[in-house]
Amino acid sequence: VERILRAVKNKDDVVAIYGDYDVDGVTSVSMMYLYLTSLGLRVGYYIPSRNDEGYGINKSAINKLYSRGVTLIISVDTGVTAIDEVEYAKSLGIDMIITDHHECRPELPDALAVINPHRPDCDYPFKELAGVGVVFKLICALEDGDTESVLDMFADIITIGTIGDVMPLIDENRAI
Repeated sequence: VERILRAVKNKDDVVAIYGDYDVDGVTSVSMMYLYLTSLGLRVGYYIPSRNDEGYGINKSAINKLYSRGVTLIISVDTGVTAIDEVEYAKSLGIDMIITDHHECRPELPDALAVINPHRPDCDYPFKELAGVGVVFKLICALEDGDTESVLDMFADIITIGTIGDVMPLIDENRAI
């Protein structure tokens, strides 16, 4: 939250949202893009080609974003295993925030933040959020916890991503 708010104040920052190519990833990118542009940020996005690049963050994409002047990458629905790629981005001076909901490996990327309910040190009680649900929680934190206003803006997008990722419709997912 702190780094994103710093980007809002620093008009020189260029933010890229790095997503996945499935429904959860695309809705996550869409929601984060709409939210960040509403804050006045210069925002782009990158969704890798399933056929040419495969799943996850890759160094070639980081190079493309670097060439566009990106100073902050926020991953959505991907990135929890991108240890080498985060190190590479850091070597270029790019900050990274990872939001993901996939199972974690013992070692996490050395990003500014790795937001994932499956982290072993995470005490968040509901572990079944889709990637779009994790993005929802980040946006709520950016809005000082105002869940209702974030739902007013994005409940439709969160619902599509959650259902499209075949998440269990229980607890928070049911409420959304």
